[in-house]
Amino acid sequence: MAEVISVLVDGREVAVPAGSTVSAAVALAGAAKCRASVTGSPRGPVCGMGICFECRVTVDGVPHRRGCQTLCRPGMEIRTHGPA
Repeated sequence: MAEVISVLVDGREVAVPAGSTVSAAVALAGAAKCRASVTGSPRGPVCGMGICFECRVTVDGVPHRRGCQTLCRPGMEIRTHGPA
């Protein structure tokens, strides 16, 4: 059985398998989006390999981190940009 760790997504504790990406944690938290475009459209992971930058979130206070390229650590605090 895989080790499970806890992270915070928009203040909500979420259990994820160790080795999960931040984008996976955001999805497991049920967040409707990672961020909004300049026109307000919801944005989320598209390419899954760090090229599109649509999955940007704030991780431990550092903005514009690519969720698909960042692995979760126990206790990590993830903030999506704007309301879900």
